[in-house]
Amino acid sequence: MNHPLVQRFLDYLTHERHFSPYTARCYGADLRQYVEYLAGGPLAAQLEEEIDEETLGYKLRGADAMTIRGLLGHLDQFGYSPATTARKVATLRSFYKWLSGIDPDQVNPMLLIRSPKQAKRLPKAINVEQVEALLAAPDNRETLGARDRAILETLYSTGVRVSELVQLDRGDVSMAEQTMHIRGKGKKERIVPLGSHALAAIRHYMTLLEPDPRFAKLRRESDRTAAVPVFINKNGGRLSSRSVRRKLDKYLVGAGMDPGISPHTLRHSFATHLLDNGADLRSVQELLGHQSLSTTQVYTHLSTMRMRTAYAQAHPRAV
Repeated sequence: MNHPLVQRFLDYLTHERHFSPYTARCYGADLRQYVEYLAGGPLAAQLEEEIDEETLGYKLRGADAMTIRGLLGHLDQFGYSPATTARKVATLRSFYKWLSGIDPDQVNPMLLIRSPKQAKRLPKAINVEQVEALLAAPDNRETLGARDRAILETLYSTGVRVSELVQLDRGDVSMAEQTMHIRGKGKKERIVPLGSHALAAIRHYMTLLEPDPRFAKLRRESDRTAAVPVFINKNGGRLSSRSVRRKLDKYLVGAGMDPGISPHTLRHSFATHLLDNGADLRSVQELLGHQSLSTTQVYTHLSTMRMRTAYAQAHPRAV
């Protein structure tokens, strides 16, 4: 169930705020559930026979704090976690802020609603030895193994999101300047340095890719345009984020490592290791593409924890 008012909001997120399609879909899913609740659907106390679009629009616009609290109560009864509920509250907060902006008479019910408290979770990072073991897992003697080594090296070398990695085209990688051009969230762009190990891994991958008969069509396309993906699948198409996750899972098993490690763990490790070795917070913020410094500051907690652990283990008067 997708009300026209909700669709207008999703169009605004996509075309004016430049949210990614994935993020817009998440907002849409939360709002469809809210609309179902207002219509008397699965989350509501009782199911109404029918509800027309106009009546539903009236309910959307006329919602007050009690309406939202009723929704939160039902979410709690259905066993939603505080983190999921907080995300849904954030979605409604954005929706009603937008609605108040386009209609001066609209009352914003979210002004009286607090987000549920959540336990603070620090980002997960792995140590340098674990990173080295993971990077060595792919067999880079053949094309796709070399691709996987280059993927892992690039994720750790640059700290890019996996969604940014799979968007890379050949024209985005400058071998001469040892940099990559990244298209990040909200269509924000940045240039990140590419470490020598990642650069060598990409070069090796490209060297094996060129003569590989499976990718002859890709070579012909690269002669005509720079918009050819760097990381390709076995059919010569652009590799997906999900495929990167599957490849990582395979190498984690092979290396006997924690299966809970994700591509984002390499991003966390990149930031943590930079701070551990003296990088300043502002530089790390720029490298990660964070809009707010407070988002980057969470990594300082990891570095502090490592420092305290080292102190406790090494200083004779620590305990």
